[in-house]
Amino acid sequence: MDKIFLKELTTETVIGIFDWEREVKQTIAIDLEMSADIRRAARSDSIKDTLNYKAVAKRVLAFTGESRFQLVETLAEEVARLVLTEFEVDWVRVTLHKPGAIRHSKDVGVMIERSRKDLEPGPDA
Repeated sequence: MDKIFLKELTTETVIGIFDWEREVKQTIAIDLEMSADIRRAARSDSIKDTLNYKAVAKRVLAFTGESRFQLVETLAEEVARLVLTEFEVDWVRVTLHKPGAIRHSKDVGVMIERSRKDLEPGPDA
């Protein structure tokens, strides 16, 4: 399986369970790995034949910038759902970093892997 990846896609969002976290935006970083068959694009040398990672990055940044989830687990799940449905990839790995969330730790977060067969209705369904 070929993969296209984005590392440390950084944005600010409302995330957290404490009252103060609900009032300020915090920095998060997202790593994405997405399945993609890049052979056709390699032959054609055309962006239309591959997964456009700039489009993925812009959409994920827009989504996370407007989100207001309490748990990083929920945000990671919804980012995975977005990538799987809007960009029609078969598999995605999302690593969501929330640096500074725990004192004496450089970073905390979650890593999930999802495929199209894992899709279930979202929290608003």
